[in-house]
Amino acid sequence: MKTIIHVNQHIIKKNRKEGTVDPVLTCKTYKTNQYASTVIILDKEGNEAGRFIYSQQPLSCGANVWFETSNTVKIID
Repeated sequence: MKTIIHVNQHIIKKNRKEGTVDPVLTCKTYKTNQYASTVIILDKEGNEAGRFIYSQQPLSCGANVWFETSNTVKIID
């Protein structure tokens, strides 16, 4: 089943303005919408391939949401 992970920028702005920590990631399938602050992506064997992270403590570049992986990343220009 295909899953789309959506970052809701409106919730990020609301959290900054109001000091709240509502989840900003939405995992959408044709059946459900689930909300989270961290989403772990698993490979076919069930091992962690990477994760989306939302943090109110941004990275040095200012990002509040990012994807981390230890796997090889293929860059397509």
